[in-house]
Amino acid sequence: MTAADQTTPAFEWDPDHLVFAADHLWAVLATGRSDGSPQQSMVGYVLDDEGRLIVSAKAYTAKWKNAVRQPRVSVTVPDGRAHLVIYGTAETIDADPLRAELTADVFAALSGTGDRPDPATIIDSLDEQQRTVIRITPAKTMYLG
Repeated sequence: MTAADQTTPAFEWDPDHLVFAADHLWAVLATGRSDGSPQQSMVGYVLDDEGRLIVSAKAYTAKWKNAVRQPRVSVTVPDGRAHLVIYGTAETIDADPLRAELTADVFAALSGTGDRPDPATIIDSLDEQQRTVIRITPAKTMYLG
């Protein structure tokens, strides 16, 4: 068997799971602490055009530090007792213009109005708040309902 034969197939969203994730804004992000114990945070998110979860996070938080150190994460999107669990890899983004572009998308989703700020106008505020982005690429999903 060659190395090419051992590659992991690309993730494809189950259509029902994608709709569920797209219809929600809040989730619990689980990361691993340096001692191996879990750390969880309630986060707001938005899905990008490629089906990745975009989360705005402050650089001094445990979720950011943990994702930098150990990018394997899980996300639970709750809806009462039903929930979608997403396992994936976190990419940490702290440089503009990408940080500002993605944060503007998250802010638009969480505002409830859909009004997206001009990314260029929020950079100073992002710097002041030490805001960054965690972009999660799913590898597996499970719906429990």
